[in-house]
Amino acid sequence: MSLKVLFAKKVLFVSSEVFPLIKTGGLADVSGSLPSALKHSGLDVRILIPGYTAVLNQLSELRTIATLTNLPVIEKAELLLGIITETQVKVMVIKSAHLYEREGGPYADMNGQEWLDNPLRFGVLSKVAAMLSGEHSPLADWKPDIVHCNDWQTGLTPAYMKLTEKSEAKSIISLHNMAFQGCYSPAWLTTLNLPHTHFSIEGYEYHGQLSFLKAGIVFADAITTVSPRYAQEIQTVAFGFGLEGLLAKRGHEIKGILNGIETSEWNPKTDPYLCKNYSASNITGKQKVKAALQLVSGLNVDADAPLLGVVSRLTHQKGLDLLLPCMQGLLDSGCQLVLLGSGEKDLEQEFMALAEANPGKISVTIGYNEPLSHQVMAGCDLFVMPSRFEPCGLNQLYGLAYGTLPIVNATGGLADSVIDADLHNIKDGSANGFVMIEASAEALLACIHRAVALFKNDKTTWRKIQKNGMSQNLSWDNSALEYLELYKTLIS
Repeated sequence: MSLKVLFAKKVLFVSSEVFPLIKTGGLADVSGSLPSALKHSGLDVRILIPGYTAVLNQLSELRTIATLTNLPVIEKAELLLGIITETQVKVMVIKSAHLYEREGGPYADMNGQEWLDNPLRFGVLSKVAAMLSGEHSPLADWKPDIVHCNDWQTGLTPAYMKLTEKSEAKSIISLHNMAFQGCYSPAWLTTLNLPHTHFSIEGYEYHGQLSFLKAGIVFADAITTVSPRYAQEIQTVAFGFGLEGLLAKRGHEIKGILNGIETSEWNPKTDPYLCKNYSASNITGKQKVKAALQLVSGLNVDADAPLLGVVSRLTHQKGLDLLLPCMQGLLDSGCQLVLLGSGEKDLEQEFMALAEANPGKISVTIGYNEPLSHQVMAGCDLFVMPSRFEPCGLNQLYGLAYGTLPIVNATGGLADSVIDADLHNIKDGSANGFVMIEASAEALLACIHRAVALFKNDKTTWRKIQKNGMSQNLSWDNSALEYLELYKTLIS
């Protein structure tokens, strides 16, 4: 008997961003794809998200289903229900113009300054999620068995569920990135109606502040991370960001489940953003995509030039500063680079200066461009992702799917998904990319040199490694089954 027959339960999936409604990073991709996969597994899934203007404008069949009362500060809000057209997943939206309908992003204004009332904005999100599972839920016809929370923005939900809402549902907190914890002044305790009795080292106090993420870790019934290796790493000083002791205490409960990718969006066979589609069995179209990418990016059109790609936030975490000292020598040796991303201004400026000094060899696009990100992923020969830490990462998975061999650091989900093309792994047929031994410019350069040498000198082996990655099942199917098993275990 299948899990689908055994376990038709209700799941509330709570997130601050969901693709294709609104996106700043990988959390949105997961929050768009995983609920869809769970729905196909037979669960009754609803997403809960703040009512940003972009969300209200994109959902279909949007209607009011409840009035939410007794909320912190704002007192009232409307609860709307709509559908994501592409996946037919139901989405519940907290409509409060005062909190969410603003110009700017989900977390910051047009100038990149964090909204000062973010504790209230995401405190309300957490409170509503808990209310929907509680004893006095505003919905008479739908109450979740599982409340699946994601990152610090939803971290207060398990605390509210246990301390104020008398919820019988089980809660899960998924940790996508421990670097962001949502720490704020303890004055917010009163504003958010949180019991002061739990503002302690055993509760949601962290160095004198209220920590949204710690609240989730302390009070959730289960903890997951987005890769098995990251589940272990966060229990160490290097990756725990001050919460490693707490995480180690719950270490036997933490389950690492590697993310999948949305294969309807990321598939070289069907990708509408490519001038020519291709597959593992017929990869010839990739050369045409490469030529088109070189042309549109202002690079010299050269099939033999090793083309490196980067689609990333330009931050210390992502390790792109390690690439800078390597690039001039690589460009001088015949390599090319296409970079798409934004982040720290000094990194943006250094890459742009490098592009100005090397016309025809490097293209830098600052910002976010969905079509170009697909074209970079398909048109490049190598994808460079030297992250100092990476809970899961999705771009290396896109690279595998598109035959664009990833170059990664041995950390988190990168280490779980990329197998180095050393002689042993090439021989046994498992190699699908290139793995650095440490996060340093020297290790990155050595790894790129290895990859470029193979690209230039052994096309037969290169094609085999491409095929290894492209032949993997990178969809959400297996990951969704693992979440389904976890839900079942929690309830039973």
